[in-house]
Amino acid sequence: MAKRLQKETLQFLKDLKNNNNREWFNDNKNKYLAANEDFIHFVATLIKEIAKFDPSVALLEAKSCVFRIYKDVRFSKDKLPYKTNFGAAISPRGKGNGFANYYFHLSPEDCFLAGGAYMVEPADLKAIRQEISYNGQDFLKIIQNKKFQEYFKLDGEKLVNVPRGFDKEDPMGEYLKYKQFVMYHALDEKEIFSENFIISCGKVFKAMVPFNDFLNAPIMDK
Repeated sequence: MAKRLQKETLQFLKDLKNNNNREWFNDNKNKYLAANEDFIHFVATLIKEIAKFDPSVALLEAKSCVFRIYKDVRFSKDKLPYKTNFGAAISPRGKGNGFANYYFHLSPEDCFLAGGAYMVEPADLKAIRQEISYNGQDFLKIIQNKKFQEYFKLDGEKLVNVPRGFDKEDPMGEYLKYKQFVMYHALDEKEIFSENFIISCGKVFKAMVPFNDFLNAPIMDK
């Protein structure tokens, strides 16, 4: 049977949300370690499921995909020391690099699967926009696909106007305004702890492949 998340893992995050301070965290460090290990093991299983249709991730170590729970509060108005979520970005180039990836988010507020490009470097963003402008019909074919629309909505921050360097009358102008290109699929708590959750994740992530490939192609060709 595939690895399933333990309910105690989400419960830890709920408790942390209500006690987000170093004293409580240190007193409950054993619960954090157990929850973190459970999440890492789950991500390892998720990688194996994704590798069935995307072998580029097959050799990834789960730990390298999981984000730290500790926050950098030096330049933030929010001084709470810990994130109240577990997140993992699965990509052959690792997490946090702007490369389109498969993302799993677990938190008391919202749980979801996501894909696409979130933290995009300016040069990569320009390359993606050029690809959309040049190959708009291919892009539309992907996001208007029945399977894509069944699972996702296109999300991400947008500019008010078409970015500088592109024709204001470009037929793909509305999509050129995006600063992020994100697919989002909401999950409910009951679904997360179901027996076939890994398989369900695999189906959703597989439907992301054409979109991720479209975004990654111009980045890889730079």
